[in-house]
Amino acid sequence: MSDMHSNPAAARRNRSVLLLVLVLFFGGMLAAGVLRFSGWRPQGMKNKGELLQPYGDLRHYAPTLAAGGVYRWQDSPRTWRIVAMPRDCDGARRVQCTQLLGNLDKVWRLMGREADRVHVLWAAAAPASLAGMREVHLLRADAGLRARLAAGTAAEPGDDAVWLVDPNGFVVLRYAAGFDPGDLRTDLARLLKVN
Repeated sequence: MSDMHSNPAAARRNRSVLLLVLVLFFGGMLAAGVLRFSGWRPQGMKNKGELLQPYGDLRHYAPTLAAGGVYRWQDSPRTWRIVAMPRDCDGARRVQCTQLLGNLDKVWRLMGREADRVHVLWAAAAPASLAGMREVHLLRADAGLRARLAAGTAAEPGDDAVWLVDPNGFVVLRYAAGFDPGDLRTDLARLLKVN
């Protein structure tokens, strides 16, 4: 103890080390707090699609299957749904619809062993390329479904977006027309791991 009082240089050095440790500790916490409350998130934690606020609610809405019958959200408890309602698939936009359905099929296939937990709901005229796509459920397009999907977005209910619906029937993400299918796959893979 007497050595410490007799050596002021050692005491200053010890204080400096203590202050440096405190600055590093509290500075790191302060920087993390500023980043957190400013809304910054690491690139790997951001969704690629538009997060809907508030979520669209399809829990009490039962779309009609094209072949008749009703598609129920709760019948497949852990199933995520990709919903597409492109316009004019039996007319001038047939090629774009075929390409969109091919992209959705590719996303579904890339889910691998989790693919059984994903349904593609197609609410438009069925392209000829639909044969062999067992994951696609054809729905009758109606204004009620379109309005519920577009709730929570600034988008027009008639645009060619694709929506991601959680297992409970909430519309959580929207992908604008012309989206990159890799973005949908990234978000869906992350959600399937969590839920």
